[in-house]
This record gives sequence, C-alpha cells and structure tokens, in this order.
Amino acid sequence: MKIINYKLKNNIYDDSRLGILIDDDIIDPNLIFQSHYKSAGYFNYIERSNHNMPTSLSKLLNNFDNPIEHLKNSLKLAKDLKINSHLNISEVELLSPIDKLTSYRDFYAHEKHVKVGFKKRNEDVPAPWYEMPVFYKGNTAGFIGNNQEIIWPSYSDKLDYELELAIIISKDGQNIKKEDAIKHIFGFTILNDVSARDIQKKEMMVRLGPSKGKDFCSILGPVIVTIDEFDFKEPNLLMQAFINGDKWSEGNSGDSKFSFTEMIEFASKDEWVRSGDLLGSGTVGTGCGLEIDKWIKPGDTIELKVQSIGSLINTVGKKRNS
Repeated sequence: MKIINYKLKNNIYDDSRLGILIDDDIIDPNLIFQSHYKSAGYFNYIERSNHNMPTSLSKLLNNFDNPIEHLKNSLKLAKDLKINSHLNISEVELLSPIDKLTSYRDFYAHEKHVKVGFKKRNEDVPAPWYEMPVFYKGNTAGFIGNNQEIIWPSYSDKLDYELELAIIISKDGQNIKKEDAIKHIFGFTILNDVSARDIQKKEMMVRLGPSKGKDFCSILGPVIVTIDEFDFKEPNLLMQAFINGDKWSEGNSGDSKFSFTEMIEFASKDEWVRSGDLLGSGTVGTGCGLEIDKWIKPGDTIELKVQSIGSLINTVGKKRNS
C-alpha cells in the first residue's frame, strides 16, 4: 500500500487525513469505517469510526498492534460494502505522509558519501564509523511534504539537498535484536535532509551538532510504501536526484554499510524505539551538492526519485530576511 497524509485543496484549515493511494485515486479508511457503522445503524458512527480507524497515521501506529493489516481490512470492507466513493489525487494536497513524528534519527550509513566529506576536511574516515551506525537527532517539527516550498533560512548562504531513504517505525521496543527488527518497520519513504552547509560546517568545527544547519526544514514523501510490498525485506532501490530536470545524483539504497535492522538494533540499546519514529539512512553516494560541488539556488526544482516509491518534488524558496 502507498500511504499518504492529505488535505483538500483550497481548504483554509490545516486538518489532514490518512489516505491510501491506489493509482490516482485516494481511499480514506476512516470514511470507509463511517459508512460501515452508519449502514449498521449506529447513531455515533463518526465517533466509532474515529476510534477504530483514526484519521491520523501517528495515532494508528501508536494504538494498533498491526496497522498494515488494519489498513488492508479497510480496503476489504470497502469492497464488501461496494463503496466506490473516492477522491482523485488532483483534488488534494499531499502533506508529509505522517502527521506527527515521535522522534527523528538520521544515520550516516553510506560510505561513499562519508568518505567524500572527510576527504574535503583532509581527514580519514574514523575507525568508529565502521563499528557502529552513528546518527544525529533532528527536529520533528520542521517537516514539509511534496510540492511544498523549501525554506531558505536567513542565516545561510549555501543550501543543499540530501537524497535519502527512510523508514517509519510501527512497533515499540527496547534492546531489539537485528533478526527481529524487521517486524518494527511500517514502511519506506523518501527523505530530503535539507542542509545549510555553511552554518553546519561551523557547528561541526566545535564537534557538536548539527542543529541550525539542519532543523529548519526536512522533507518526506510523497508516500510511505508499506513493508509488505517488499515481502517484509529491506529493498535495494535505485535512488536519483534531478535539479531542474538534470540528473545530479544516482545511487542505490543497498550500498549502505549498515542495514535498517542494524540501525534499529543500535538505536534501541537501553532506550525506546517507538511507533511513529523516523529513521533516515543518511545520504546515498553522490546524493548531495557537497559531494559533487554543485549548488542549488532559489527557484530551483528538486526531484528526488526512488524506485518503487515515487518522486518527491519541491521548489527552493528565496532566502528569508533576518
């Protein structure tokens, strides 16, 4: 399934809803449950449907033991009830595909990308990088979605995109073993870990961060593809970045030094990994302007394209005033 978070176009409110994208049609699981309870004669059919099928993916992940099966059951229910009502994708705005993140960990797992960064600092990759999948924790409130404008912060003159694969967690756990970690993955999505390279460079010189170099804007979408679509295995996906239609980046998610199951195992050591957490892989090789010495500018269109997931498209905004 392709999971989205959407709102109707021209809706002045920020209310968003969980949806399932099938081709260009959007199925709303909550509305299916409403139809079910209403046809069954319940007065409080809206309340019942909100309880049994939330309009929020975050609430679904945090309150249901098997969210993928629950979503599949809504499609089966629609078929049984012969519910044909749906929206077309042209009628909605796609937001970040999960309405609320519990936490955000972004790893640094692609050796090709890592080597370039250290080479630019005239340093070798430190030995601990090969021993453990290190990560930073980012701002969960700074996420936008497909076709939304990228923020160019007032304090930066050098902005960069970062082409990444990411997972959403659907099952809480501590001290999760690698062989069990796949059971904790809900699905895969595209992550653009937008970076203010000049301020990030200064932050990293003091061996702390990044913070202001990252936290102003991150992008997810356009969909989350549930892990059952990949036979409950980690896929090796072709990943590309196009700037104004020109290909700047290409790599494969399977080139990562560490698997997502290894990342989950490491992150969960003596702490909680929770439903609704986001884990990014880190930038794939060649997957940012820093590596290839090419830089985005205001007005540019960035398309991050990942096999079996789709294209995440955004336009770079103008630099904000101080």
